[in-house]
Amino acid sequence: MEIYLDNSATTRVFPEAVSLMDKIYTEDYGNPSSAHLKGVEAEKYIKGAKESLAKILRAKPGEIYFTSGGTESDNLALIGTVHAKRRMGSHLITTAIEHPAVLRTMEYLEREEGCTVTYLPVDKGGVVDTGMLKKAVNDDTILVSVMHTNNEIGSVQPLEEIGAFLKEKFPKVTFHTDAVQGFGKAKIYPHKAGIDLMSVSSHKIHGPKGMGFLYVAEGTKLAPVIFGGGQQGGMRSGTENVPGIAAMALAAGKLYGDIDVERERLFELKSFFAEELLKLPGVYLNGPSHTDTKCAAPHILSASFEGVRSEVLLHALEDKGIYVSSGSACSTHKNTLSDTLGAIALKPELMDCTLRFSFSVFTKKEELEETLKALAEMLPELRKYTRH
Repeated sequence: MEIYLDNSATTRVFPEAVSLMDKIYTEDYGNPSSAHLKGVEAEKYIKGAKESLAKILRAKPGEIYFTSGGTESDNLALIGTVHAKRRMGSHLITTAIEHPAVLRTMEYLEREEGCTVTYLPVDKGGVVDTGMLKKAVNDDTILVSVMHTNNEIGSVQPLEEIGAFLKEKFPKVTFHTDAVQGFGKAKIYPHKAGIDLMSVSSHKIHGPKGMGFLYVAEGTKLAPVIFGGGQQGGMRSGTENVPGIAAMALAAGKLYGDIDVERERLFELKSFFAEELLKLPGVYLNGPSHTDTKCAAPHILSASFEGVRSEVLLHALEDKGIYVSSGSACSTHKNTLSDTLGAIALKPELMDCTLRFSFSVFTKKEELEETLKALAEMLPELRKYTRH
């Protein structure tokens, strides 16, 4: 049995999305910028996708801009804001547990663009202190970027509280959220939450890789970072990936059609798995409590296995056809310590003993039971070889 529990890294594409892409690749393959019928047919897919995604977000179709994925969306949001508002200030605020697509971009803006960045700490559950955030904002602040759901420990941030504060006290500050791990698992309404920019990735929601979008609230100051033929109103030049756009919108529609039922199912799976893990000797859970449905995502669980290196345990599980992650899968294969685990003050001896388990619509309880059985068998054996 193959058991895939690395859905925060990527997800299996819905068969319906694959079929739709195949049709567009082989039949409706026109360039959406072309004036002839083939081009018009392709453009209809883009228009339909914008309308579908906008409906999910309770937004306007014109507020959706397609990108190559979450990383590009984050870069466009951050760099584009700094370029558009460079005369208004240079202070940026983010958290210590952001995805590398945000953290490394912030470092670039400090190093090359002369910005000052405040990196806010989080508590042991991985949740930002909104009091500290409110104190950090000043008249020079132009951007606040706080992720929706952390990709390693599944902590969910209080975005509505942050958005309400900014809109009331600092309405000129742009509020961005990386919602790559939250979109498809939670109902997110950017306008209601005071969010100006929101990044989303297709391959986290059972759509194709190399596809994503950035929500840009009407009236938000943003400069393009890719130039060319002027597609998407000049905000993101380049021939649109029509098959990817259509398939991403289809996948999002499938997820949001049953989101309440699916969230409840995922939380039940997560709770079961967490409780059973804690019965194993030397196992600790990281991040928000698995019983907290407000500050925790339904599909991500981080666990540390005392005395067993994460890489060793990962490959031991792989030998049994069980696929998990030792952290973020978005930084190639670099063996570096996690920013997130360090930020929640995980004990040093557990930093390299941590795995992430992440679920999807395809995850079954039987698969979790098999994983627990495998862990119970292999942990005592692997600990025999631990250096003391």
